[in-house]
Amino acid sequence: MSWSEFLETHRDDLVGCDFFTAEVLTPMGLITYYVLFFIKVGSREVHVAGLTPSPSEPWMKQVARNVTMADVGFLHGCRYVLLDRDTKFCEAFREILRIAGVKCLRLPPKSPNLNSYAERWVLSVKSECVSKLLLFGERSLNNALREYCIHYHTERNHQGLDNVIPFPNKKLVLENEISAPIRRQDRLGGLLKFYYREAS
Repeated sequence: MSWSEFLETHRDDLVGCDFFTAEVLTPMGLITYYVLFFIKVGSREVHVAGLTPSPSEPWMKQVARNVTMADVGFLHGCRYVLLDRDTKFCEAFREILRIAGVKCLRLPPKSPNLNSYAERWVLSVKSECVSKLLLFGERSLNNALREYCIHYHTERNHQGLDNVIPFPNKKLVLENEISAPIRRQDRLGGLLKFYYREAS
């Protein structure tokens, strides 16, 4: 089975996982934060699992416990997680996922194209949000990521999903209400914009 066939066959129970970094201004100067996220391949649902300036093994273990929590963890119902060879994905992290029934597929070195859904989300969140903001402290980064995820899930069209919004707000997206006035939803001070027709 080819890699593209594997992705298509398991798209509904396959999750990409990766880190990206963001520079944050703090009273101690500029600090690099590592953001760990998961993305479901089939639905494109993203979960920011945590951010920290120091992704230690205890921190990674706690994230693994959170995302595999029975019935409510983000990985509930998923069978595979795509991971690169980053040493931050330690043995203890992978073992907690394995015990929860999630198989970690470790990708070959220097092959970001095999985790393309996660890599594409990094490009989106950085180019549309994080790189355009001056972030002051961890709270500022948390807020930016929270607002971007809402926008990404409920307001942003996805070309890979036939140009539809993955989880649209049914109260706002009324294609048959052509006569309704057009409104604009702003996030992060107008950095992110969404246009919709208001329900009559």
